[in-house]
Amino acid sequence: MGTVAENLEAIQHDISTACRKAGRSPEEVRLVAVSKTKPASMIREALEAGQRIFGESYVQEFLEKFASPELEGLPIEWHFIGHLQSNKVRQIVDKVSMVHGIDKFSTAEELSRRAQAKGRNVDFLIEVNTSGESTKYGLSPEQLLDEAPKFMALASVTLRGLMTIASPDPEEAAGEFALLRELLERIRTVAPSPEHLTELSMGMSGDFPEAIAAGATMVRVGSAIFGYRH
Repeated sequence: MGTVAENLEAIQHDISTACRKAGRSPEEVRLVAVSKTKPASMIREALEAGQRIFGESYVQEFLEKFASPELEGLPIEWHFIGHLQSNKVRQIVDKVSMVHGIDKFSTAEELSRRAQAKGRNVDFLIEVNTSGESTKYGLSPEQLLDEAPKFMALASVTLRGLMTIASPDPEEAAGEFALLRELLERIRTVAPSPEHLTELSMGMSGDFPEAIAAGATMVRVGSAIFGYRH
């Protein structure tokens, strides 16, 4: 592994290559640097190399980094990308720009309630279980189509799109990414404000070129930037 700055440069190059192959502009894809389990010093390194969006998965660890003197006042856009329980929503609602993994209507309701109380609007994505694996979080495609209008009607939060974690096999993953894109197009047809529904958060270190080919607007990359987690 190179330095964080070298790794970021290599990933951005790979994103640009994948976009060109897919006939897309690299500006259409944002990189979420997955910084969970990594220290504030590495986040600072990535910031100094031009990275702005960071994804955290564990509430307590995120709160410690958010309060870190090393990161104070820096232009970080925090995304919460892990499984979020309703009872933890209040701890992060005023600190994140986007929540990627909402997998229950009750969690979205709590996000709405807490955002309203703080006088702010929070963007969120619905997590969809595109692989059908019982070990994964997320609404089934059928549940999504049934329940999407309820999520869209909530106050003080804006549904911006969908998120998935695909199968490890790249061929299967490619089909799951295509399914997520199709689902986004389907819920746009019933959305009161379809222009808000623009985001597909899909693809990680091992499969983001396939995700970009299928229309990803955000890819979540951790190990290829920061090294493997121990």
